Amino acid sequence: MADSNTILPAELQHLTLKQPEKKENEGLGQDAFLELMLTQIQHQDPLNPMESSDFLSQMAQFGTVNGITELNSSFATLSGSLQSNQALQASTMVGNTVLVPSSKAALVSGTEISGAIELNSSTSNLVINISDASGQSVRQVDFGSHTSGLTKFSWDGLDNNGNALPTGQYTIEAAALVNGEPVAQSVLINAKVDSVTLNKTGGEPLLNLNGIGTVSINEIREIM
Repeated sequence: MADSNTILPAELQHLTLKQPEKKENEGLGQDAFLELMLTQIQHQDPLNPMESSDFLSQMAQFGTVNGITELNSSFATLSGSLQSNQALQASTMVGNTVLVPSSKAALVSGTEISGAIELNSSTSNLVINISDASGQSVRQVDFGSHTSGLTKFSWDGLDNNGNALPTGQYTIEAAALVNGEPVAQSVLINAKVDSVTLNKTGGEPLLNLNGIGTVSINEIREIM
């Protein structure tokens, strides 16, 4: 009597193998895996057939390979969708003002520069120092005590004597007095989005900001 795990030669005559289409540079697909397994069954020794555990093991391998292939395909689709959505979102920002980390800002004479200071902890006194392109300090403002978090500020473009400063690039630095010692704080600047650069390799879109330059879309803290 034949064992329940044994396939006799007469029964093999009724097995029809589906020949998969051959594709160049493609790994072991679903059809190829099934063909390989059926071929192995056809040529096994009828007196020493494949153990049921071996058969189940190969089926498990097939399930894993097939599952990984489908998972990779799903991830590729999801990634493409996310990149498209991010590119669309970035393109709608052109002309808007965003808040991004930067110590540099461009002043147009007669206008102001605004932004925020990100305080790591509460302070008894927050001081902002503004320098021109040569590194000379032109304005210093005491903001007094503040709690941790974002503290908004604006600079009217005037120096310490109340004179209007010329158009140009300025550096804004902030220090908070913590336990009697000045501690540097992060500065964020409001800037207009002039254009967007999309990465052809699928990377994150880059925003070209007026007076600041290029920053990643992921650096945006606020959209005005």
